[in-house]
Amino acid sequence: MEAEILVRPVIEGAGLELVEVAFRRESGRRVLRVVVDRDGGVDLDTIAELSEKVSRRLDLEGFAPGPYALEVSSPGIERTLRAPAEYRRRVGGTVRLKTTTPIGGRTALTGTLVSADDDGVMIAADDEELHVRYADIAAARTVVDWGAELRGSTR
Repeated sequence: MEAEILVRPVIEGAGLELVEVAFRRESGRRVLRVVVDRDGGVDLDTIAELSEKVSRRLDLEGFAPGPYALEVSSPGIERTLRAPAEYRRRVGGTVRLKTTTPIGGRTALTGTLVSADDDGVMIAADDEELHVRYADIAAARTVVDWGAELRGSTR
């Protein structure tokens, strides 16, 4: 995608990881969504600065697909996992996997991400550790214990 080629140097130059660039029609308008991340997350000031830099870069390079809205964001606390590096950063956390074939007799697994390598992940679910190859994962996302998060934020 042309937009990805244009924004990647801006994102990486700011010390961030480009997670996704998507150009879609939403609610009757065209939206260029740029999702970025880094270890420790991304704060709103960083998002605002980056949005300005990305917008400037697109304008300077003549990116003109017609009227569109630019949205720069982080993947959020509960996020989709795609690349092995994203899984590796979440080792020790809780994940929910949906698989294309049954693993341990089921296609939906929720548990602690024990490890992640280039081939797949090890997940501890229901008192057993299961190896799941990336090729067998249909969807994956992090899961947050909101009760614990809310208890931790009031201290």
